[in-house]
Amino acid sequence: MSQQLPDSFHVAMIMDGNGRWAAARGLPRVAGHRAGARTVRRIVEAAPNLGITTLTLYAFSEDNWSRPEREVSALMKLLGRYLMSETDRCVANGVRLVAIGRRDRIPAPLLAMLEEAERKTSKGRRLDLRLAIDYSSRSAILDAARRASSDLTEASLSRHLGPDVDLLLRTSGEQRLSDFLLWECAYAEMVFTERKWPELSIDDLSSAIAEFHRRERRFGAVTPEEARRTA
Repeated sequence: MSQQLPDSFHVAMIMDGNGRWAAARGLPRVAGHRAGARTVRRIVEAAPNLGITTLTLYAFSEDNWSRPEREVSALMKLLGRYLMSETDRCVANGVRLVAIGRRDRIPAPLLAMLEEAERKTSKGRRLDLRLAIDYSSRSAILDAARRASSDLTEASLSRHLGPDVDLLLRTSGEQRLSDFLLWECAYAEMVFTERKWPELSIDDLSSAIAEFHRRERRFGAVTPEEARRTA
């Protein structure tokens, strides 16, 4: 790539299309979620080599509780299996895992595993992996505003919410944020792909980062060349 990534590069990903991927193959939806978990492993392992320092994955939204109970239960079990299989790998690879979102509705055994994974990986410095579980951006903003009420500024809200997103990637052709990192994505570059999440490859992520480079990030300003033309 011709341009250099910033020292801190935050990529957020909406992992969409697991169920549709499975349905297209005549498989149950949970098979799509299992395939999606394998994609998570590939992306997490590749992320540091692509210059990503923070990776936020939309694992389970607040709205997902409205799915059939059987599917929700399967997703919770899959999250547990992911933590069991990947925590030691994260430690070995310098990945620090942190969950964002509500914790009071997560099943107690899964919550204990999640907090143990956070503890074990807390010294990781190569990649910050943030899993959004039982997450709603609107709820997170409201909670952050309450906590920062005595000193309510943009900076204080950002401290409570997390780092700004540089690049947002969503799979499966949907082109909306779906209550994900609304504050943090204020200036994010967005890339949407038709690929379902289980199909996403490292080359696809590399292409999205290349697209990030091609875009001119002005943050409301104008380039020096534009300023000269309009002077």
